[in-house]
Amino acid sequence: MTNSFPEWLEPMAATLTQERFTGPEWIFERKLDGIRLVAFKQAQHVRLLSRNRLPQNGAYPAVVEAIARLPVHDVILDGEATGVWGKPGKVAYHVFDVLWLDGRDVTSLPLDERRALLDTLPLRSPLERVVALTDPKPWERACQDGWEGVIAKRRDSRYEHRRSPHWLKMKCEATQELVVGGFTDPQGGRVGLGALLVGYFAQDDFVFAGKVGTGFDTKLLLDLRARLDKLEIAKSPFTRAIGLPRVRAHWVRPGIVVQVAFIEWTVNGKLRHPRLLGIRTDKSPRDVVRET
Repeated sequence: MTNSFPEWLEPMAATLTQERFTGPEWIFERKLDGIRLVAFKQAQHVRLLSRNRLPQNGAYPAVVEAIARLPVHDVILDGEATGVWGKPGKVAYHVFDVLWLDGRDVTSLPLDERRALLDTLPLRSPLERVVALTDPKPWERACQDGWEGVIAKRRDSRYEHRRSPHWLKMKCEATQELVVGGFTDPQGGRVGLGALLVGYFAQDDFVFAGKVGTGFDTKLLLDLRARLDKLEIAKSPFTRAIGLPRVRAHWVRPGIVVQVAFIEWTVNGKLRHPRLLGIRTDKSPRDVVRET
């Protein structure tokens, strides 16, 4: 008995993480910067739908034709369409998952089993199979090669129609030296401090760049709090600041330089998704400016 072929399946989405890790229970894939497409093939009829369910057949006729030629009666593929470097007008559909195959919903199977099913399909250009990365630190290769990042996927994960913690995206990060101008109190079970309030110098201004609340272990939290308590002052040292915390904030003389990783600068001049990399002892605070 076969299931009823679905009109639509919500694509699984990855959750952004600041962590960097590897392990045998994970596979890593290049994070593609394209258009997410779910492809539905039933007999010779093919529908390409975007993440928000808009028809895309007209935009990708070569992809539609290639999927129609697959030697299966019905299949649902998940992938991403991109342009082909150096070939204007050419596109590729990078297939990384299969959700349905010949009358069978396979979303409840582990990722490894779905990939094995996908490997049985003879994908021909412009269809391309997304392969797992073998680099010991795939996120470093991603940034060196100018990719957007990598996706980590649990091998035992079933396909979920939501943003899932079993797929994690690690985006390439920028780094920036910043100066600590304050900190917030810890909350819940945290010790030492909640977040660092950091900034940089622009001529005579000390500009607030945001809060850094991740990248600490317990020892560093306690060590930093002890150092910052010795630098405490009564008023904020920031001379240009939008969005400074109004409560549970402590101000310090700008004397500690930190190295921070982050995704990008926001339009308001704040760090997006910052995390602490470490303390810099080789840099004078007054030399810290916004890098471009």
